[in-house]
Amino acid sequence: MHPNLAEDLARLPELLDAARGYAGEVLAGIADRPAASPHRAPQPAPLPDRGPGAEGAFQLFRDQWAPGFSASAGPRYLGFVTGGTTPAALVGDWLTSTFDQNAVSSLDSAAPVLERQTVGWLRELFGLPSHQGAFVSGATMSNFVGLAIAREWAGEQLGVSVAEDGVAALGDLAVLSGSPHSSTRKALAMLGLGRGRLRQVPALPGREAVDVDQLAAGLAALDGRPAIVVANAGTVNTVDFDDLRAIIALRQRFPFWLHVDAAFGGFAALSPQHAELVAGLDEADSVCADLHKWLNVPYDSAVQFTRHRDLQLRVFQNSAAYLGLPTEDPDFLHLVPENSRRLRALPTWFTLAAYGRDGHREVVERDIALARELGDRVAAMPHLRLLAPVRLNVVCFTLAENPTGERVGRLNRAVTESGEAFLTPTVHEGTPGLRAAFSSWRTTGPDVTRVADALRTAGDGLTGD
Repeated sequence: MHPNLAEDLARLPELLDAARGYAGEVLAGIADRPAASPHRAPQPAPLPDRGPGAEGAFQLFRDQWAPGFSASAGPRYLGFVTGGTTPAALVGDWLTSTFDQNAVSSLDSAAPVLERQTVGWLRELFGLPSHQGAFVSGATMSNFVGLAIAREWAGEQLGVSVAEDGVAALGDLAVLSGSPHSSTRKALAMLGLGRGRLRQVPALPGREAVDVDQLAAGLAALDGRPAIVVANAGTVNTVDFDDLRAIIALRQRFPFWLHVDAAFGGFAALSPQHAELVAGLDEADSVCADLHKWLNVPYDSAVQFTRHRDLQLRVFQNSAAYLGLPTEDPDFLHLVPENSRRLRALPTWFTLAAYGRDGHREVVERDIALARELGDRVAAMPHLRLLAPVRLNVVCFTLAENPTGERVGRLNRAVTESGEAFLTPTVHEGTPGLRAAFSSWRTTGPDVTRVADALRTAGDGLTGD
């Protein structure tokens, strides 16, 4: 054994204690850490011939790299749609690495059984009793898996198996959506269907929700050929929701697979006031849910759900003899793209076991209330205006006057450089703007005040432009 490895093994409890102590310091100060640190990366260094051991590497990381890491786990990191990590989820994540289970097969471990139980809890949480699911890395892979199963369904309608014969056997396949997320286009590219296969259907006036009459017209134009419809349960800009029940009713007239991207909007199911937004979700053929967003578990973690496990198995089954054949309850290596995969389910199991439905409902409802509070503050600032109503947990806004990309970018850079908050840019109906997405369990009322003050101060710097 290499001397450094032997020494580190002997000192492992001490090294873990040091990491635990440092992690505690970081999290204790997360609220005061700059929300983003985009310009603090060190210069690349060559790989050492003889490393300094774990303690030396730890010190190197603390000195050179940690100062440039964002406070993405903190309360005012409002970019993208980013949750923090609940205390219980962090415990689960540390134990995930400790046990280091390859959660693919039930031949050697109870890990897949824990994943099945966790998926069952998530089905209850989202109201998906007709679905089965598996953990994947994020919304992109969740959408990929759902659309891969949809592709196989479309082939079955046409008398071919894409899994066996390839995508060329499928011929032309239309994919229709009102306001598709970019990950849908990426998934179509990876699946060999092509980004150009997507047909964007007009949205309702002033909305990102699909016009169901226009969708019906698009389906009618296919003359009975099967199609895929990608619906949104929460668009990324304005958290708008397609009318799922109206779309489902179109099945009486047209053959299509319904995939719902509910990456974070699906969490509306936890709030009695907002659950109507996802009414009908269980009738979808496949559903995307991203857990490192509003469930506040560590990256990377998402789940794909489907009512058609037989088709899923046809696409993803692995026939290697040493892995075994699929059973009535297939191992996960037969259901998802990866063969090797970490036990992503454990942090989710911990946070659901620790806080239950009520704990996570409180986070969702608090974040919604805080988003509305920031929306009210933005609407009251003379230099800003909302680009859309605050429907759930995202505030989409821009400059009141001359909202060019350059000026909005300057506003955003000023907020980022203040360290008070991190927002991400967007374009909504042709107008450059910013998004503040509330999804962290740490965010509270005083954080909204600090974000609003940062926007006000940054706006002062644009006065007179």
